[in-house]
Amino acid sequence: MPKPLSLPFDPIARADELWTRRWGSAPSMAAITSVMRAHQILLAQVDAVVKPYDLTFARYEALVLLTFSHDGELPMSKIGERLMVHPTSVTNTIDRLQKSGLVAKRPNPNDGRGTLASITEKGREVCEKATRELMAVDFGLGVYDAEECAEIFRLLRPLRVAAEDFDED
Repeated sequence: MPKPLSLPFDPIARADELWTRRWGSAPSMAAITSVMRAHQILLAQVDAVVKPYDLTFARYEALVLLTFSHDGELPMSKIGERLMVHPTSVTNTIDRLQKSGLVAKRPNPNDGRGTLASITEKGREVCEKATRELMAVDFGLGVYDAEECAEIFRLLRPLRVAAEDFDED
């Protein structure tokens, strides 16, 4: 993927100036635009690391989640809940991982309608290799130190709480 040419100015700062002239100050506009651009940058960097393993970041997250489970397997519904994605996305993600031989699926013996996804040995190996590579590039956040990363996490947490991602208690 070719790198876009660098602009001689910050387009988000410029948009903020123009926005302020037209509609008045709205720091949230510059903030959301910066967050969305940061998302694009980080996703491209992370996906570039996991692509050689036939993964996307979403598939990588699913593998990691399975490695965190006691037996290396979880119900599909639990995967969706923990990754905070729609059941259709979970099905697509797990099906792709299964086609790559990184995950196996079987009926859930505790839920007649449910399916369990379990990480394979190959899946564990791929997850370990991809994790080492992602950690080596600080998940794309290498321009920040540990304290700044903690601050980013702290600043975004209230937004996640307001979205009811989890019980704050």
